[in-house]
Amino acid sequence: MKVLVTGGAGFVGSHVVDALLEAGHDVVVVDNLSTGSMDNLNCDATFYEVDICDAESLNTVIARERPEVVNHHAAHTSVVASVRDPMYDARENILGSLNLLQACVTHGVKKFIYISTGGAIYGEPEYLPADEAHPINPCSPYGVSKHTVEHYLPIFWKSLGLPFVTLRYPNVYGPRQDPGGEAGVVAIFTHQLLAGEAPTIFGDGTKTRDYLYVDDVVRANLLVMDPDLVNKSYNLGWGREVSDLEVFLAVKEALHSSIEPDFGQKRPGELDRICLDATAAARDLGWRPQVDLAEGVAQTTQFIQERLAAEPKVPRKLARGGGKRP
Repeated sequence: MKVLVTGGAGFVGSHVVDALLEAGHDVVVVDNLSTGSMDNLNCDATFYEVDICDAESLNTVIARERPEVVNHHAAHTSVVASVRDPMYDARENILGSLNLLQACVTHGVKKFIYISTGGAIYGEPEYLPADEAHPINPCSPYGVSKHTVEHYLPIFWKSLGLPFVTLRYPNVYGPRQDPGGEAGVVAIFTHQLLAGEAPTIFGDGTKTRDYLYVDDVVRANLLVMDPDLVNKSYNLGWGREVSDLEVFLAVKEALHSSIEPDFGQKRPGELDRICLDATAAARDLGWRPQVDLAEGVAQTTQFIQERLAAEPKVPRKLARGGGKRP
């Protein structure tokens, strides 16, 4: 099967690409490399450096490649930046997604897998863990933009014949995560501790999230390719709250560090608490998380240490090689 992955040079998307190729699929990657990296890209995937906001170029790629499934990971993901510039966030996440949906309909894509967020669309929760029936009340433009696309999906299915499944992610972490992203606290803390710096925890350390290792997320992406799954939305997560301080201590222990954190002001648009009920994914997909926080953090910190050790000692530009191009 041919699968097109948007954001396939990014953190999670590149892991999905690897798993699809390992499963024997033909994979096409579309990524504008704004946050993705050629270092993440599997050389067996066909790569197009295209922005999903460029409707003409995107349509050309899908017309040429004719994928059967589109897995849509590309997005602007910064909560804080979305508060600062909601127009940019809406353009990337809503208009870019509509470009992609329209191209899928035009060229006969058989299934659309949309990556949404469970960490931002529910808002400050009325109950925990939050299931898919929890009221939607986002606290940031990012949450609004991601959920807005979810409203379009049933219309494209019922009116235009494009089946879909939505995956709502918690806080995903693991190898290849960008330490420059605000949600990548495991990567951020690791890089700072290895540099001998005291990480900053925004707030008093009690803010909670549901942390899921990237390998568990990848398994869910492959499971929802089942053609019989249509018009479904699934939360992913452990259903457990993990505080910022707990994450810091897990990283500190994995690195055998003695550095203590600093504490700063809570950032605008961020929730105080969230964790996700993934009962529906367990029931329909047979999916359950397998990698606990201690094991996941250990694997992530080891990857970062090995990558840093392998890097040249002088600055270099982002490589443009790797990945076969059409």
